[in-house]
Amino acid sequence: MNRTSSRPLTEDEIHTLVDDQLAPDALTALQTRLAQDPAAQATVTKWRRQRDALRSLHRHLVDQPVPATLVTAARQTAASQQDINQWWRWGGMAAGVMLAFGVGWFSHTAWQGEGRPSATLARASGAPDFARQASFAHAVYAPEIRHPVEVGATEQEHLVQWLSKRVGKPLKVPHLAAQGYELVGGRLLPGEAGARAQFMFQNAAGTRITLYLGAIDKSGAGADIRETGFQFRADGPIPSFYWIDQGFGYALSGPVPRDALMKLAEAVYHQL
Repeated sequence: MNRTSSRPLTEDEIHTLVDDQLAPDALTALQTRLAQDPAAQATVTKWRRQRDALRSLHRHLVDQPVPATLVTAARQTAASQQDINQWWRWGGMAAGVMLAFGVGWFSHTAWQGEGRPSATLARASGAPDFARQASFAHAVYAPEIRHPVEVGATEQEHLVQWLSKRVGKPLKVPHLAAQGYELVGGRLLPGEAGARAQFMFQNAAGTRITLYLGAIDKSGAGADIRETGFQFRADGPIPSFYWIDQGFGYALSGPVPRDALMKLAEAVYHQL
């Protein structure tokens, strides 16, 4: 056995294996070394599972051609590749879901067409995307143990004032104690039409629901911003009920049965 074949694989070499971007000769050489490195084998298996999980979230986009706007964005962010690799190395569930949320939101907007970036975003905006973004935001933050919110319920007055200022609309936190839920806190999130807010609630069993709200992008003829009654969406990781009122979107998301989520959404609606 020569020294090269017995040398443990580096993280960069493991990444190339997971990405399947090697020439046949190089692939054979790395696979030979991988067979002699149990630790690297475990890492490759774990990273491939993460890769496949992310791909499954957006399987309908995988075979579509990459639009020019996304190619340009990728070139501009090449300098950040080292940070992205670090996300993969952490391998934590929260990091994986956050990456999926970012990829899903951006790819869903960019893949709608290959026109100008502003037109592309306009066509992809609107109520259904708003609900999907709310679902992913819930999936990212609800599992957090130590940092589920930026500002806790003990500072509710400050939380409401801060988020109201950032989203440009006076906000109100609904009281859901009658439904068995108490406020955990809230956080600020980005949206294509400005800042968005998320309030998180939790019941005695530890189940969390989130209220996601913010302005809907009104630009572009394809944006659906009509006033709506309750609409149910289950195409994201977490089901949501959402509604639109005067260009402002509201989405209540949570891992609860549809009827229970509907009753919670009605309670929120009547209070807001």
